[in-house]
Amino acid sequence: MLIVPVNAVANQTLDVQLGGQSCTLNIYQKPTGLFMDVLVNAVQIIGGVLCLNLNRIVFNAYLGFVGDFAFIDTQGITDPVYTGLGVRYVLAYIEATDLPIGIG
Repeated sequence: MLIVPVNAVANQTLDVQLGGQSCTLNIYQKPTGLFMDVLVNAVQIIGGVLCLNLNRIVFNAYLGFVGDFAFIDTQGITDPVYTGLGVRYVLAYIEATDLPIGIG
């Protein structure tokens, strides 16, 4: 598992190399929660996913993404909000070898 650096801003785009993939992550706050899009080589893999504490973002291997993501509340069990990103709420990249067999 790797921690992806995020900032406490309402909307951000990150370009990172993970699992041999050129990834773009769009993270954005809406009134209904924090959401995330995942793109690989500028192709959207999944979009508009509601970010919940300890819930995987991509989840399905058939989407072709190697690994997965999850937000982790380091101080409790609440769902992430942008004001706590990078401190209270960290974004974890879960490597394929850390996922159950046949997933991710």
